[in-house]
Amino acid sequence: MSHPTTADGAAPATMRAVVVTHPGDLDVLEIKDVPVPVRKPGWVRIEVKAFGVNESEVTTRKGESDAEVTYPRIPGIEGVGVVDEADEDSGLHPGQQVATMMGGMGRTYDGAYAQYVTVPAGQVIPFGTSLPWDVVGALPEMFQTAYGSLTRGLELKAGQTLLIRGGTSTVGLSAATMAKEIGATVISTTRHADRAEELRAIGVDHPVVDDGHLAEKIRALVPQGVDAALELVGCTVLPDTFGCVRVHGTVCFTGALAGGWSLPDFTPFMIPGGVRLTSYGGQATDLPSDVFARQLQALADGRLTAPVAKVYHGLEQVRDAQADVESATIPGKHVVVLND
Repeated sequence: MSHPTTADGAAPATMRAVVVTHPGDLDVLEIKDVPVPVRKPGWVRIEVKAFGVNESEVTTRKGESDAEVTYPRIPGIEGVGVVDEADEDSGLHPGQQVATMMGGMGRTYDGAYAQYVTVPAGQVIPFGTSLPWDVVGALPEMFQTAYGSLTRGLELKAGQTLLIRGGTSTVGLSAATMAKEIGATVISTTRHADRAEELRAIGVDHPVVDDGHLAEKIRALVPQGVDAALELVGCTVLPDTFGCVRVHGTVCFTGALAGGWSLPDFTPFMIPGGVRLTSYGGQATDLPSDVFARQLQALADGRLTAPVAKVYHGLEQVRDAQADVESATIPGKHVVVLND
């Protein structure tokens, strides 16, 4: 792939991007030459270096997202790269390393499956690291979702006990390390006993094998119930998760790894008396730059490992990346690197 800038360092008139003109199978992910996006006041243009590939982008490609998604669309809800152009008073400067995610990106406006992307300045997180782009590209949405769930969703505090259901997912692993940094006791689940050591290695206090019926196991560890539960598996197990939480404890519904986004016969009375239920979707502003910096430093120091499943090189491999995400056969984050 050719370098996207011209000889004088300016952005070219056109760029390569993955464009979805209509919903469909993998073959609707077409690489096209399109105009480089023009930056609006209050927005930032970023030269994309890497991006994570996510389930929501598979959903967008298949036409299963909500009504806010329009086509044609360049997908991509997150990306990392360097500032190409920004307002002088934005505090951002050309060449600065930045991350961005969410906020309609790749859904209501074009996203990161491209050589350049423009986003509102408010959802840009500046950082500085010597970590390679394939590592940094795995982090923004994963860290934002984990941190936002723990803080905005659960208001987790030092000394509390947290259950992470879906603990070996990328968000689950990130949430465990962040919760330990907050000072919580962490119980985290896996469906496979041989992955318990993986959870212990990142600081989880009590790895638990999840067979779909957790309440009795959790109550054996914490008789009164946990203070907080992060639900990443989905509505298929949500009623059981309620049974793990103490009176006045909170369940935060953030993900549905098992595919259950709704309860067909929901009634409020299935929530135990005094247990609170909330949810988290989140925005880039929910991940402060200092928190992102601490996680980057933990990675650089070897105290944290980025759960990268596979690295893909160039837009030509986006179809392969989405296929692997959809098959769910390789655990961890799938990352596409550009301009390498």
